[in-house]
Amino acid sequence: MNDALIHRLGDELYTALRERAAVEPLTNRHADIAIADAYRTQQRILARRQQDGERIVGKKIGVTSRAVMNMLGVYQPDFGMLTDTTIVSDGEAIDTATLIQPKAEGEIAFVLKRDLMGPGVGNADVIAATECVMPCFEIVDSRIRDWKIRIQDTVADNASCGVFFLGDRAVDPRHIDLSTCGMPLEKNGEIVATGAGAAALGRRSKPSPDSPTRSGAWGLA
Repeated sequence: MNDALIHRLGDELYTALRERAAVEPLTNRHADIAIADAYRTQQRILARRQQDGERIVGKKIGVTSRAVMNMLGVYQPDFGMLTDTTIVSDGEAIDTATLIQPKAEGEIAFVLKRDLMGPGVGNADVIAATECVMPCFEIVDSRIRDWKIRIQDTVADNASCGVFFLGDRAVDPRHIDLSTCGMPLEKNGEIVATGAGAAALGRRSKPSPDSPTRSGAWGLA
């Protein structure tokens, strides 16, 4: 896809974000859109947001559990960027009018003490660069109407990023088993769903300095 079309699609999704209005799936209108085109579209949106004064504070990985893959019909992870405007304080209410079609997900956030630069980054490099891990709730959102997404749609839409908030406990990842870290979701005092770190890409073995990233869905600078 040429630069002009990439910019037009990025500007369309940027406007959808600002106006809280969903658009038709890009893949329905541009059957030839490749994943590389989608990431270029994402970069266009982020450039527009940075022009507005937003600051990138971290990165996210989405669609890492089999349950979410089956729900969305997307069978590989996507990657996006977190900005300072997506952070919600712990305990703060979220006005649903600021979102379009939100869904809640439990996450494990990796808070980094220094940047990681590839290629050649291994698991030991990741754990050495990690200050701590924290529980996290992500409220994903999609600018694609009715969540009718393929991998190219969600990648272009900044990995369906909405907002997120961190818990109040920071832990050294060397001292916990991330695969068994769990989170219950309650509604009116009743548990309606549970999740564990092992669901991320199907990993289940106990973490060590050689394998720290199996459950990490977030990296925060």
